[in-house]
Amino acid sequence: MDNASDTSSSSRAPIRLRDLFTGFLGLGLMAFGGAMPLARRTIVEQRRWLTSDEFTELLGLCQFLPGGNVINLSVAIGMRFRGVAGALAALLGLIGGPTAIVVALGVLYERTQNDPRVQHLFAGLAAAAAGLLVAMAIKVALPLKGKPAAIAIAVLGFVAIAVLRAPLVVTMLVLTPLSIAVAVRTAR
Repeated sequence: MDNASDTSSSSRAPIRLRDLFTGFLGLGLMAFGGAMPLARRTIVEQRRWLTSDEFTELLGLCQFLPGGNVINLSVAIGMRFRGVAGALAALLGLIGGPTAIVVALGVLYERTQNDPRVQHLFAGLAAAAAGLLVAMAIKVALPLKGKPAAIAIAVLGFVAIAVLRAPLVVTMLVLTPLSIAVAVRTAR
C-alpha cells in the first residue's frame, strides 16, 4: 500500500467542487456496471481523498443505507468535504455522463436485442462484472488484515447472506450492534 494513501484525509488541501464533479464524472463514465473497484482506486489511490481505512469505513456505512453504494459514497464524500454543494456536485458528476450513455445504449439495444452477437456480448459482460466484484471484495478486505474481530464479523455477514440467504436488513440489524460493540471494546 502506498504510504501517501495512509495519511489522514483531513491533512490535505481542501477539495474544490469542480474536483468533486470531475472526479465522480470520470468515475461514472469509466466504471459502467462495475463502479466500486474503480471508485476505490480513484478515491484512495489516485485522488487520495480518503485513506484505505477511511474508504472501507465509509463504504460500510454506505452499504447500510438504502440506495446504490457508489451513489451513497459520492454523496457522503461530497458532503464530507464541501457540504450539501459538494454532495450535489459529486452526485451530478457521477450520474450525468452515465445517464446520457444509458439513454443512447437503450435506443441502440432496442434495435439490436435479437442479434446473437449482442446476446453473446452481454454474456461476456456478466462474466467481467463477476470478476470485478471478486477483485473489489479482496481490496475491501485487505484493511481487515490483523483485525480478527472485524474479519469474524465480515465472515458472519458473508455466511448469513450468501449461505443462509438471510435478508440484508436482518443481517445488518444483527451485525451492526455487534460490530459497534466490538469496536467500542477494541478501542478501550
